[in-house]
Amino acid sequence: MPLLFSKFAPLIPRLRRLSTAAATAAGEDPKLSRIADELLALSPAELDDYAALLRLKLRLSLTSSAAAGGASPAGSGDAAAGAEEAAAAVKTAFDVKIEKYEAAAKIKVIKEVRAVTDLGLKEAKELVEKAPVVVRTGLPKEEAEALAAKLKAAGAAVALE
Repeated sequence: MPLLFSKFAPLIPRLRRLSTAAATAAGEDPKLSRIADELLALSPAELDDYAALLRLKLRLSLTSSAAAGGASPAGSGDAAAGAEEAAAAVKTAFDVKIEKYEAAAKIKVIKEVRAVTDLGLKEAKELVEKAPVVVRTGLPKEEAEALAAKLKAAGAAVALE
């Protein structure tokens, strides 16, 4: 059963009653009420797809919970900064990026890139020559740091993103 639906399934009937009551209450925005009604009309599969899309648009982890989603408390300042801080705090996947490399160490860097990717010699050479370029994406922190250390030892300036 989808994660989002399983968590919020007991709340859906209550939310439907609240959304129709909110639409009739004075001072409520009809646009927001319409959006809430449309979201409540979605199937469980569509709700999961919507949740994944929303997390992607907000640059949150797809596995983070709704409670840890980065919503800052009211009056705490800039909400966008709070969301960025929360996303940075729970970052689990890192990209390894070659910023530049020493000309004398180009061959060593190409060999390391070939070793950590499934690229041939020509593709690895073209990739390294495009620096700054992302070599691997979505690595756990330990793997990303190990790869960065290997590339630095080969003569590349590496950044983890």
